[in-house]
Amino acid sequence: MALDELTLRNFRSFRECRFRPDPDAVTVLLSPNGTGKTSILESIYALATAGSFRTTTASDMIRTHEELAEVHGVLIQHGRRVQIDLTLHRGERNTTKRMLVNGQRPTSRTELSLVLPLTVFTPEGVDVIRQGPDHRRTLLTNLLTDVAPHLGEVVERFAKVLQQRNALLRSLQGVRPTPSQRDELDVWNIEFIAAADHLISARVTLLHDLAPLVTHFYQELAQNTFSVSTNYEYSWSESLPSALMRSLEEDVRRGYTTVGPHRDDINFQLDGRDARRQASQGEQRSLALAVRLAGHDLVQQQRGVTPLLLLDDVFSELDPVRSDRLLQLLPVGQTLVTTASPLPEAMSPTMIVDVTLVS
Repeated sequence: MALDELTLRNFRSFRECRFRPDPDAVTVLLSPNGTGKTSILESIYALATAGSFRTTTASDMIRTHEELAEVHGVLIQHGRRVQIDLTLHRGERNTTKRMLVNGQRPTSRTELSLVLPLTVFTPEGVDVIRQGPDHRRTLLTNLLTDVAPHLGEVVERFAKVLQQRNALLRSLQGVRPTPSQRDELDVWNIEFIAAADHLISARVTLLHDLAPLVTHFYQELAQNTFSVSTNYEYSWSESLPSALMRSLEEDVRRGYTTVGPHRDDINFQLDGRDARRQASQGEQRSLALAVRLAGHDLVQQQRGVTPLLLLDDVFSELDPVRSDRLLQLLPVGQTLVTTASPLPEAMSPTMIVDVTLVS
């Protein structure tokens, strides 16, 4: 799989931008800061996810004073041409998205994962180690659907059940449920527990497969023999049915579900130290890179496809030694790199693109 062509219209600062990256090797987007290098990577990410790694507000991706933004990508997949089209429309109240794959609307993120798997690392990518649990849960969700796209149904099923249970809790307005409301809640509890069990099982299996790869890439990047542990942390201590029963009063008071996989976490440790609180910034950055490289490798192993690799200004955050080690570890396949700085000496891209000349 390779991205063959990319066209942007009214996306971020670009009125129009077209370029064709190298399909099999490293393409470097080299230009001063503020010229839109990261926006190009963001547009590719949007084609793969219908979202952004920079913002949760879709309208941010539309050029100022414009109502419509477009991203068009042409992929070559097993010798077959695949086109993805994303349109963002700024309305009075919200921004709508319309995505087409070969002219058809995808019905789920699973379809997008099948078409355009990718791995992205940005300067903020270290947040997956040092920030709150939501970053790590997002990592799990994205990896699950990239490694095994059919698991997107498991993710979506849990999200829908959680939404329904929360809607019922909100409708109670903090008042103890009546017998009929309690019966309805019991039904959603059964659905919630079943969906949660499937999701947790998939997450734990993923972490089991990912852990040795994280250790390998971390030790290679950091050039040490630190042990790396990757543990799943539950947001409850007893069985989930018991936890839901115990938390019922609090759930009713708050109007949402306070225990479950949507509150769980991953605990990364380096030689027994909590990586979030006790690792240095350099250790956290190396570990975050190792996690991304491990996920990329796992997709290759289990799906037999090579995800598109996007590296946004990564080398400015690494010392020369770690930069050289990262270059040695980069997987074979299509890679897009952005930088405003001189390239590491060990880097030999097949294509260097000045972003100011393609817009």
